[in-house]
Amino acid sequence: MGKSQQPQPENIPQHVAIIMDGNGRWALSRGKPRLAGHRAGTENLRRVIRASVEFGVKYLTIYAFSTENWGRPQAEIKGLMHIFENVIDKELDELHQEGVQLRHIGRLEKLAPKLRKKVLDAIKLTENNTRLVLNIAFNYGGRDEIIYAIQNMLKEGVAPEEVNIEMVNNHLFTVGTPDPDLVIRTSGELRTSNFLIWQSAYSEWYITPTYWPDFGKEEYAKALKTYTERDRRFGGVSDEHYD
Repeated sequence: MGKSQQPQPENIPQHVAIIMDGNGRWALSRGKPRLAGHRAGTENLRRVIRASVEFGVKYLTIYAFSTENWGRPQAEIKGLMHIFENVIDKELDELHQEGVQLRHIGRLEKLAPKLRKKVLDAIKLTENNTRLVLNIAFNYGGRDEIIYAIQNMLKEGVAPEEVNIEMVNNHLFTVGTPDPDLVIRTSGELRTSNFLIWQSAYSEWYITPTYWPDFGKEEYAKALKTYTERDRRFGGVSDEHYD
């Protein structure tokens, strides 16, 4: 990758969120079962994590399994759970050594006790790492997250007049994590799919037709470079419009 293609450190988004879409279609286009695509997608995740560290991204949030994904065939769900467990077993030590802090966003209650314990142990092991925060959205849905926040505010007896943006932020799964600067969606689909719908209110979006297993370092760098060329106004007007 040439220097002109490399995103410049001063313009790198602090937080990148990714909808890792297209694993199944990647596999089917090659005459393979859908789970082969999920395994290939997992292999690619390793490359993207390393690239995130190299590029200087501080927070990476990945959409691994949504609340709606429970509606998929049971064989696929079982396979996905097995892949997730294997990733923890095989990758945790290396991620820890590389300074990656693992966090989970979503609800863990629906996971099998063995897998739930592995997730909690991984979070505990890496909690003091600071090189990259990796949020894994597993059994996650944006609407469910907002319901979760409302439920907990009600339990705490928060008065209606106390509810504001900061209060809601402090009750989301992502508390302590800045809103994503850039949301990337692979496979070309043009929808948010219930992902970070509160946090991404003013995120920049990058849609690519590339299936997730093929979204490598160069594609990632292209997405980051595109982000650096945009004018983020957060509902305001840029200075050039006042000249």
